Amino acid sequence: MADVCIALIPAVIVSVLFYGWHSLLIFAVSCLSCCGIECVVTTYLLKKKSTCGDLSALVTAILLALNLPPSCPWWIAIIGAVVAIGIGKLSFGGLGQNLFNPAILARVFLLVSFPVQMTNWTSPKGFIADAFTGATPLGMINEGIMNGESVSQILSKSSFSPVLSLFAEVGGSAGEIADVALLIGFIYLLCRRVIKPYITLSIWASVALFSFIFNMINPDLYTGPLFNLLTGGVLLGSIFMATDYVTSPMSNLGGVIFGLGIGIITMLIRYFGAYPEGVSFAILIMNAFVPLINSAFKQRKYGRK
Repeated sequence: MADVCIALIPAVIVSVLFYGWHSLLIFAVSCLSCCGIECVVTTYLLKKKSTCGDLSALVTAILLALNLPPSCPWWIAIIGAVVAIGIGKLSFGGLGQNLFNPAILARVFLLVSFPVQMTNWTSPKGFIADAFTGATPLGMINEGIMNGESVSQILSKSSFSPVLSLFAEVGGSAGEIADVALLIGFIYLLCRRVIKPYITLSIWASVALFSFIFNMINPDLYTGPLFNLLTGGVLLGSIFMATDYVTSPMSNLGGVIFGLGIGIITMLIRYFGAYPEGVSFAILIMNAFVPLINSAFKQRKYGRK
């Protein structure tokens, strides 16, 4: 858990630098709320020793904040913490027993319950970010296609390039604005052997292949692989949330199937769904299939053929 927190530091720093003090407030409220709720529930309701020391609540808090619009009201983070820790984690029995990723569960709940606050985007401009508003690249594409424009027309009109997503030049949630920061965290987790790359890489492969096929069929209607990999929550979800030990399959082959499912569902929602983004929904759906995947694909035990 400590390594995951360290890996998330670059994304947190970039978010605060580009979105200003309000982003820092969201992180602070999220961390205090998640840790406080876990401490209160475990101590006074479950009558157990507080589990805040394992840092799992802090990881959930940081991921929750990275999934929120930086300009959202501070109380949104508190409600998200209640859902993530109280419902998504402790109602299942605590760490190691939850079926769904708590941060993703909270984000989907907030998106459905508070759609206005959860889709109020600001462009990354620094410590005066609240003065600027702008649509996310996925929202921009979705709206343009609904208005009868082609993908090339939308991109040329906005002067947007997917490469800009690497350096915090486009709007989105706090964890979507600088892909380089997320990739640094990914490399750190690989070097520390905290995660295995097969889940993340299988998500990237399925997203890239799915979007490549549809882009070849109709480039005016469907965006290409680079756009879909570098925009939205693909990197954040595939690196830090889909790889969660508790809610992902135990076997390598099961992890590959899990990742392929997330990528395919993500692209189905992006191309044909009501929401422009589908990573959160895809991870939750595949979380529900993890027990079935574990029963069908078992890891070979050490020392056995």
